[in-house]
Amino acid sequence: MTRDQTIWASLPVPAILIDEGDRILDVNAAAEGFFNASSKSVIGTPVWDQIAIDAPIEEAFSRAREKGTPLFVNDIDVGTGNRAPLQCALQIAPLSGFPGQMIMMISPRELAGRMTQSHSVKSAAQSAIGMAEMLAHEIKNPLAGITGAAQLLSMNLSQEDLELTDLIVAESRRIVKLLEQVEQFGNLSPPDMKPVNVHDVLDRARRSALLGFGAHMKIIEDYDPSLPLAWGDPDQLLQVVLNLLKNASEAADTRGGTIRLHTYFEHSFRLRRSDGSGRSLPLQIEIIDDGPGLPEDIRGDIFDPFVSGRENGTGLGLALVSKIVSDHGGWISVTSVPGRTVFRLSLARVPREQENKENG
Repeated sequence: MTRDQTIWASLPVPAILIDEGDRILDVNAAAEGFFNASSKSVIGTPVWDQIAIDAPIEEAFSRAREKGTPLFVNDIDVGTGNRAPLQCALQIAPLSGFPGQMIMMISPRELAGRMTQSHSVKSAAQSAIGMAEMLAHEIKNPLAGITGAAQLLSMNLSQEDLELTDLIVAESRRIVKLLEQVEQFGNLSPPDMKPVNVHDVLDRARRSALLGFGAHMKIIEDYDPSLPLAWGDPDQLLQVVLNLLKNASEAADTRGGTIRLHTYFEHSFRLRRSDGSGRSLPLQIEIIDDGPGLPEDIRGDIFDPFVSGRENGTGLGLALVSKIVSDHGGWISVTSVPGRTVFRLSLARVPREQENKENG
C-alpha cells in the first residue's frame, strides 16, 4: 500500500472522491461504514443518489468546482439509503491536479463525538487520577482537622453561631465526598471480562432504581430477545447503567417520567480507529428518557470530569461511566433534545474463541 493509500484508508471521517460528472470514484473505509455498503457497490453511482442532504447543496457544490474553491457547510442533516439522517458538517474541496474532481468529507456530530471520546476520556481520567492523588494528601487531612475544630467550637456557642459551625462541617464533608468520588478513577480496577447477559444487568439496575432513586419513574423494557452475550465486566456494566438511570431520574421533575431500556443488534456497527483498523461493537443498549434534556452549552463536554447540568452536581458520574465503557473497548454517545435524551452504549459480543471454549 502506498503512502497516499494509507492516508486515505486512515482518515477517521467518511471521505468520498467525486468525478467531474458527480459520480463516486472512491470511498474510504469510514465512508463504507457510513453508507453501510461496500465500496464496490457505490463506486460509479451518482453521489446524490447515495446521500440525501437536507439543504440545497448541489448548486453550491457546482460553484465550488467551477471556481476551484473549498466549501464548508455546518449543521445539516445527511442520510443514506441505509441510515437515518445525522447532523453533520461537510468539507468539500477540489482535488489538486485532477480538474473537475472533488473530495467530500462528512463529519457526523454523533460519530465524531464517539470516535474522539475514547482518547479524550482517557486523558481526562488520567488528569483526574493525578489530581485525586494530590488532593487526597493535601486537602483531606486538613479538612478532617477543620471539621473536628468546628464540632468542638459548637459545644459552647449560641444557636445563632451554631448555624455557622454546622455550615463549616457540612461543607467540609461535601468536599471530602467529592474527593472520594474523584478517587474512584484511580481505584477502579481493570474490567474482569467474561460473557455477560446484558438483559440481566439491565434488570438488576431497573429493580434497584425502582426501589430507590427511581421510585417516581416508570421504566419500560424494550429488549431484543435474540441478543447474544456481551463481553464485559457485569459489575462495572451495572455501575454504568445505574449511573445513567440515576441521571435520568434526577433530571425528571417530582411527578416522574418514563425511561425506556432498549437493546438491539447492529451487525455493521464498527469502531474505526485512526490506523484504519476496526472493532465490531454490534450490541446496542439505549437508555431513553423523556426529561428536559441536557443543557445545550455542555452537551459536547458531558463526559468530561466536573461538567454537570445540575446545581451542586459533581460532574463525575458520566465521566466514570465513560471511563468504564472506554476500558471495555466500547463507545458511548448521547443525543438530547427537550423531551428525549438517549444514551447509547455499543459493546462487543463474546469473542468466537471464548464461545468455543465455553461450549467445548
